[in-house]
Amino acid sequence: MGAARRPAPPDIGPPGARLLRAFLSWCAEHPDYKTIVPAQNPAKSRRAREALGKAGVKSDALMRGQLTVWFAAVRAIGNAGISAYLQTLLLTGARPGELLGLRWDDMNVQWHGLTIRDKVEGERVIPLTPYVHHLLAGLPRRGRYLFSATDKPLSYPQRPHGKACAVAGVEGLTLHGLRRSFKSLSEWLELPVGVIAQIQGHKPSATAEKHYTVRPLDLLRLHHEKFEAWILEQAGVKFDASTEPGKLRAMTA
Repeated sequence: MGAARRPAPPDIGPPGARLLRAFLSWCAEHPDYKTIVPAQNPAKSRRAREALGKAGVKSDALMRGQLTVWFAAVRAIGNAGISAYLQTLLLTGARPGELLGLRWDDMNVQWHGLTIRDKVEGERVIPLTPYVHHLLAGLPRRGRYLFSATDKPLSYPQRPHGKACAVAGVEGLTLHGLRRSFKSLSEWLELPVGVIAQIQGHKPSATAEKHYTVRPLDLLRLHHEKFEAWILEQAGVKFDASTEPGKLRAMTA
């Protein structure tokens, strides 16, 4: 008799594969579980990709005409931290996890900059635009993190965002879809591709971008503030950029 045939892997599909990869990566970084998972994530191997298939291209993003209803629903969320987080996610184009990791000392009020810990470059500094500054300045201090309930950062607010999207009639929009929306909506203003890539933390693709183009924070701010003002105008959000940001409030956990 021949050797027993190995059972076929379960058909979990690309979405399940992404969750499995993320789960095993989380286990590898957790002090209680890192000793029981392989050093190399098995869900990222060539064999796993062949068995589970490639992930499809994501296309969820806000359209210009949806900005009004999305902002209205998100601003109505009862949790001010979650509401500010979602709006900031759209207006900065940051990765969801990068934004959750923001600390109070990452916000440079003097030079209007926001330091983001970047998984690609280590960290990057993007403009602290007027409306985002107001959102962040209005948050209560409950610890080290800007978006927090205690001294730990917020968990990914998929459920509150999903409910807001259902109210707005734009269901299916993910947190990463807000990052994708930043890039897509910027094309309405024909902003330089390199500027958007630098703000979002994408690696430069062209030789000129890699070796010859250096954009200081002031230049990024010129384009970023223009983009923010346009988004707010399309969303019908009344905001006076000349007003002083709200005072930071100190709160105990």
